Amino acid sequence: MKYQQLKSILAGAAVAAAAILIQAQAGMAGDVKIGFITPLSGPIASQGVPFAKGMAAGHAYVSEVNGHTLEFIQLDDASDPSQSARNARKLIDEDKVDVLVGTGGVPGAMALASIASEAQLPLVSFTPLFLSDEKANWSVTTAQPASLMLDKIVEDMSAAGVKTVGYIGFSDSWGDLAYNTLKAAADRAGIEVVTDERYARSDTSVTGQALKVIAARPDAVVTGTAGTPGALPYLALSERGYQGAIYGTHGIINPDFIRVAGASAEGLLAPTGPVVVADQLPDDHPSKKAAEEFSAAFTAANGEAPSDAFSAYAFDAWKVIANAVSRVDPSIEPGTPEFRIALRDAIFATKDLPVTHGVLSFHLGDPYGADDRAAVMVTLENGNWVLKK
Repeated sequence: MKYQQLKSILAGAAVAAAAILIQAQAGMAGDVKIGFITPLSGPIASQGVPFAKGMAAGHAYVSEVNGHTLEFIQLDDASDPSQSARNARKLIDEDKVDVLVGTGGVPGAMALASIASEAQLPLVSFTPLFLSDEKANWSVTTAQPASLMLDKIVEDMSAAGVKTVGYIGFSDSWGDLAYNTLKAAADRAGIEVVTDERYARSDTSVTGQALKVIAARPDAVVTGTAGTPGALPYLALSERGYQGAIYGTHGIINPDFIRVAGASAEGLLAPTGPVVVADQLPDDHPSKKAAEEFSAAFTAANGEAPSDAFSAYAFDAWKVIANAVSRVDPSIEPGTPEFRIALRDAIFATKDLPVTHGVLSFHLGDPYGADDRAAVMVTLENGNWVLKK
């Protein structure tokens, strides 16, 4: 799949907003209300805008299920986890939604998971989650677990003879998760992690961190970043002449990342979901058809072809919800506590659902449903992601 540069964030937000405004009377009998939170502004809007377009694609794909109309109400959290929480409470208390979807960053998604558990309604996220206790019984994610993706990186490094690796990532829960997962996988493979450098998503320079990584002379560098802020380490390492292999996570599979990182990211290796290279997959891959359905629905909803991985995660979230609604007893009325619980139960009963990012099967106590079919390794060549054979 050849990737095109996304339009500006503001233009993308306008397109997404126009595409997803669903005009329906509040409280209409039979409607399943989906409360959708995404960052259309702020540091991670380059992820949030594609998520909005992916939800619009989901609505274009299917909007009536089991006698119910699927309606969604979208709110911008401005890349602020506190705003994510406020939005969630508004959607639950005022709009009476049956399920939450969102948001673009791990800290915000974790806040939503806490609120979903407290309010006893399901959350379908599209970012990594790490949950325990009761929270793990109300939330799922269409994202791959960090362990699956970081294992792919470590497997590739081992095959390439890498013995030492430097790490630089965000100073937040995603940076922590990526580092801890990398460290565990690297230890098992006999690879030494020699640095743990961090920066805030809002920072404008990581020169100091890059110099410390280079001084450690690692064979390879792994970044625990996402979106356009994730381009900073690549730019800094390239400017300082780092020559080793560089890996990213699935959080940087984004046209805006490619635009910002430019030539500094050439040759970058990363794990990602199969939708990113759908046209390079064998015909029998379970995501092949799902990716074709997604592309058609995305184009119908947004007037352009998809060019990122994030929108596909949101499309998968919509597909999970629609599939679950189809299995809820139609006599249970949406907007009631009974429906929320039944929908939660149906979501966790999802088995072998083909989506753009693999195949999903959920069970209570674990937010992840992906398996090995959800991950492939790609390399960045001339601005395009290419499947690594």
